[in-house]
Amino acid sequence: MLRKLEQTTTFLEKYITSKPDIALILGTGLNSIADFLNDKIQIPFQEIPNMPISTAPSHEGKMIFGNLNEKKILILQGRIHYYEGYSMQEVTYPIRILQNLGIQNLIVTNAAGSLRKKFEPGDLISIADHINFMGTNPLIGKNFEDLGERFPSLNEPYDSNFRKIIEKIADQNEIKLQSGIYAAVSGPSLETRAECLMLQKLGADMVGMSTVPEVIVARQSQIKILGLSVITNYTNIFHSKAHHQEEIRRNAALARNNIEKLIYEFSNKI
Repeated sequence: MLRKLEQTTTFLEKYITSKPDIALILGTGLNSIADFLNDKIQIPFQEIPNMPISTAPSHEGKMIFGNLNEKKILILQGRIHYYEGYSMQEVTYPIRILQNLGIQNLIVTNAAGSLRKKFEPGDLISIADHINFMGTNPLIGKNFEDLGERFPSLNEPYDSNFRKIIEKIADQNEIKLQSGIYAAVSGPSLETRAECLMLQKLGADMVGMSTVPEVIVARQSQIKILGLSVITNYTNIFHSKAHHQEEIRRNAALARNNIEKLIYEFSNKI
């Protein structure tokens, strides 16, 4: 792991010549946020040594470095999912790269299904906390003390100050932004009605197939996190029809302008 990270970091430092102020992981349907960067350098995942390749629909699989609001921004345009057949260590390898590059602030975004009637398709949710229902943990296995402690605290996985900042920005711009708890499952099959009811009763407000492994490793790395979910569909609690990826991406696009505005202004305030 450490040797691979050294190889990857040495390669990336040829292109990323200054420490990024913020990193951003883009979820399903949110690739256009990268268009706001100036003086962009784009590196396909395939060209980065030891980097897993994203195979999920609409995930471009690029690392993009550029400027926004006089800040240095590093974007992962696409993420690695557990359901793609990768190990948890591979899923979170990009976070280890961010750590090696010295990044201290991270925005994670995702598409999620609603477990509450009040969270409608197209809504934006600030993640307050999460439930790991993936059946595994990215920190299982040998621990490398150079990367973080064996038993990191997840008392506050999503930075409370970041959440206050984004809520204030949303209020000032009259953008509807709610707060909720995200449950992560392994996928790739969507959840049954019984599973959705169980997650709802456990306290989850939305469900998806990503983010939590990244957040666990980022917190072990002492990286501060803002999490944003886009509600792309109601889960099976509320209807009996099947969902398709086209619908999910279409509903993600409904929130695109608002999430772009929030991220643009947030990057100027930290």
